Amino acid sequence: MRYVYPHKNLKTHAVKNQARDLAPLPLWEADPALQEAFNHWTTDQGERVQQFARQVGSEESIEWGWQANQNKPKLITHDRFGHRVDEVEYHPAYHQLMKLGVNQETSSVAWATQKEGNLHPHGHLLHAAQLYLLSQVEPGVCCPLSMTYAAASVLSNAPHLDEQFKKLTTPDYDGRSLPINQKHGITMGMAMTEKQGGSDVRANETTARALPSEGDHVYSLEGHKWFCSAPMSDAFLTLGRVDDALTCFFLPRWWGDEQRNDFKLIRLKDKLGNHANASSEIEFHGARAYRVGDVGAGIRTIIEMVHHTRLDA
Repeated sequence: MRYVYPHKNLKTHAVKNQARDLAPLPLWEADPALQEAFNHWTTDQGERVQQFARQVGSEESIEWGWQANQNKPKLITHDRFGHRVDEVEYHPAYHQLMKLGVNQETSSVAWATQKEGNLHPHGHLLHAAQLYLLSQVEPGVCCPLSMTYAAASVLSNAPHLDEQFKKLTTPDYDGRSLPINQKHGITMGMAMTEKQGGSDVRANETTARALPSEGDHVYSLEGHKWFCSAPMSDAFLTLGRVDDALTCFFLPRWWGDEQRNDFKLIRLKDKLGNHANASSEIEFHGARAYRVGDVGAGIRTIIEMVHHTRLDA
């Protein structure tokens, strides 16, 4: 929060040896390494990154970051009439930063033309640079931006999810909780870790049962996840066992036009940092999901997303 003309010479002391107000932040001008990266690799994209740096380093964006961290996300399990909704309520500043990141193609520039075979020659570099700049003002929104970027690499190889891939790579942020078919652009999260296994996802016990009567690739999932990143995302990549074979799934928050998926938010994590972004424990109670990749190839499939997120996080 920036205040106008505060008292500096107080009756008891003068304010000395304190940092001065740095807003707006000179994120491009003060970073010779970033400048060198674009001078070396792609001088024609430098102006784009400079413009993004000015937006991110502005007083307005810095204020959004402060507000988003001071007003932590709230878990809403039920509406006031007692109906189950399983949603997370964010401060408007969080949505402003998400809109800035998504609409400036931070999560999509590397993949937007993948289906046409005409990828941006410097898409991954632009993604990395923009996420790096945004992380200096509010790293919380970088989690869903990174996962949305990373999930696209998996969905690009799943023809039955072409429509979802197109919306995942559309630079149009919509923070409302609505079915995917009612939104132009979507974001994605990931849910792998379970209590008994921790980082060893081979110990996962969530089960998945095929539902051929509901369509190809459709399964019903039962189980829990100890850690789900960005739980208000429109969909998630997750793991479940099909006849004991660990398999990857695309699980949307909504199933169909007006039906919430059986995706339950149990609690939000009480974290030491990253306060603006929610992390949660979840349960699947017959949640519907689409299989991605072959049965038994769950780790090999989802590791593509994990790999890309690790470049960022």
